Amino acid sequence: MKLSVDGLLVYFPYDYIYPEQYAYMMELKRGLDAKGHCLLEMPSGTGKTITLISLIVAYMIENPFSVVKLIYCSRTVPEIEKVLEELKRLLAYIEREREVPNTMTGVVLSSRKNLCIHPQVSKERDGKVVDGRCHTLTASYVRERHKSDDSVPVCSFFESYDIEGREGTVPPGVYNLDDLKAYGQKMGWCPYFIARQTILHAQIVVYSYHYLLDPKIAEVVSKELSRNAVVVFDEAHNIDNVCIDSMSVRITRRIIDKSVQNLQFLEASVKEMRESDEGSLQNEYERLVEGLRQANEQRETDEILANPVMPNEILREAVPGNIRTAEHFVSFLKRFVEYLKTRLRVQHVVQESSAGFLKDCLEKVCIQRKPLRFCAERLSSLLRTIEVSDLTDFSPLTLITHLATLVSTYTKGFSIIVEPFDDKNPTVSNPILYFSCLDSSIAIKPVFERFQSVIITSGTLSPLDMYPKILDFHPVIMSSFTMTLARPCLLPMIVSKGNDQVAISSRYETREDVAVVRNYGQLLVEVASVVPDGVVCFFTSYLYLESVVAAWYDQGVISNLQRHKLLFIETQDAAETSLALLNYIKACDTGRGAVLLSVARGKVSEGVDFDHHLGRAVLMFGIPYVYTQSRILRARLEYLRDQFQIRENDFLTFDAMRHAAQCIGRVLRGKTDYGIMIFADKRFSRSDKRSKIPKWIQEYLSDNLCNLSTEECIQMCKRFLRKMAQPFTQEDQMGVSLLTLEQLENEELMKKTEQKAHAKLS
Repeated sequence: MKLSVDGLLVYFPYDYIYPEQYAYMMELKRGLDAKGHCLLEMPSGTGKTITLISLIVAYMIENPFSVVKLIYCSRTVPEIEKVLEELKRLLAYIEREREVPNTMTGVVLSSRKNLCIHPQVSKERDGKVVDGRCHTLTASYVRERHKSDDSVPVCSFFESYDIEGREGTVPPGVYNLDDLKAYGQKMGWCPYFIARQTILHAQIVVYSYHYLLDPKIAEVVSKELSRNAVVVFDEAHNIDNVCIDSMSVRITRRIIDKSVQNLQFLEASVKEMRESDEGSLQNEYERLVEGLRQANEQRETDEILANPVMPNEILREAVPGNIRTAEHFVSFLKRFVEYLKTRLRVQHVVQESSAGFLKDCLEKVCIQRKPLRFCAERLSSLLRTIEVSDLTDFSPLTLITHLATLVSTYTKGFSIIVEPFDDKNPTVSNPILYFSCLDSSIAIKPVFERFQSVIITSGTLSPLDMYPKILDFHPVIMSSFTMTLARPCLLPMIVSKGNDQVAISSRYETREDVAVVRNYGQLLVEVASVVPDGVVCFFTSYLYLESVVAAWYDQGVISNLQRHKLLFIETQDAAETSLALLNYIKACDTGRGAVLLSVARGKVSEGVDFDHHLGRAVLMFGIPYVYTQSRILRARLEYLRDQFQIRENDFLTFDAMRHAAQCIGRVLRGKTDYGIMIFADKRFSRSDKRSKIPKWIQEYLSDNLCNLSTEECIQMCKRFLRKMAQPFTQEDQMGVSLLTLEQLENEELMKKTEQKAHAKLS
């Protein structure tokens, strides 16, 4: 269908459109016209992806000089692949409708692990190993050696790309991971480097958040992307945590020990090179004296050597004299590593600012701030000069230099916390130094400043007003959309008590109460007995899940549950969880039905959709508050209070409710789907919690569904499932939740007439 959105011709590759999709397009168009940033919440399963790309691609066609590129960031590889499938459909439709050949290129960029086609390297499963082996085959000095000695292995795909592919461009079209690999095999070129080159001239780029938000990667991959671009962060409910993780460093005793080994190797290598090839060290020294950035071709081939957060003005400076020679730099790093070693000798928790850390470092080992800022850049230069074969061996020392550069670059928004014990083993001495970012706006600020429009969108962003505060930006558009339904296909309920009238809650004071655990078990057993197919449950933490399941075994709940359905449990082991998920899906597909016990913030809560029979009911056992005794969290809460005037309780509730909404939202993945959402904790009925549930769920959460007992909940479930079992066809949705172009135009005409009449009256 071709439709007009505020005067813009939009190509939409489906015969029908949802009313909320059109409303979303209208708001998005206003945001693009204003060249500003947008914050948009749209219900799960309402075609957010195709709505976004249809409107933005149409805008690019209409305004080719205003917006030249769409950068679409998503979280996981399956989500990225979904975007590319929709993009293929859209561009094929535009080509048919305009009757001119497609000239647009859309490309995905992912890690070497996902794109490598080298016969041996591609068999490796660990991404770091793939990166390291790739470097040993593509480094400039390895290739130089190969020219004089054929026995030195190189990557034939990279060699072909280097000779023929650098100047070439891929034909217009959409390239997902498999397409890039097939094209690479056909041309004999490396797909990873094809993608790296193609993103510079492609109109649509799809990749992970980290390629823009993690400065270590963004510096290498995204620095040349056009400023006249629209950036979309999809599934962005956790974007502040991604920003914080990308700027934080964690140093353990093991990393220190390995760094010492790295330094011993460097010292020996520099000594050997000084004796055999002093020219290379002298050339490097001269480059550093001139203050030139190391822009050789190896930098392009290697994210491992990427500099962390080095502002451009620092990069234009000359490297300080006391770390220019290789020997001086190695001895400088030795002193810094020894200083860190002393910092890890603690019996109690230490917390200080970056400035305090630098002052202490200066007093104890006479290390000044300025040379620390250049540590990461200087190490990457030295590793190239001495021609290190496997860079992954140097990741501990690289991490130390990242810490040095970060701590000396940023004085505000960070905290250094040294803990003598790991949380998991509070009796075994295992000191950890956290250089923790407290301000999520630091990582995303360059993105907001550089690109003209940044769209932050998800199905669960409520409450919206928190994101502009914690990300420190001013959106021109901030909207939450509801879901228009031809039948009420979601049933949200708050269960506050068991049949014995004992209040149920995961509060710390009552969570061990036998009656509470028994009531949770009774609720699950009864839900499993009446709800067909799949039932998914979320607990507040792995620890709570384990303690409840252990109690359920003793109480006989597990044996009762297994009479109705098979039981699968998510664990902290990724392989175990994947296997449990696979068998859960198999049990649902065969009609046997299953229960999956999962954890909020775990793998299942983020990347897995339980559409149709895979999730007919979802239960949230308790409110998933984050562990509030964490010192890193406490430091962040203090920072938010002091800098952004965000009260501690407001942020904790916001964080818990967005994760609860994310878990609950997994159950409904479209308008033909239906599902039961059970919030099993009496605290959900309080106004401060209930008001933070996404608008599209709140609409169906009436007062009579907010204080139910287990028995009342089961009666509601039975009534709802009987209603949902009635035949439901596409015709039932027409004109209500599904609109043809004609119906959409009529609706818009009626709205405009009403607005005119209202304007006259007022």
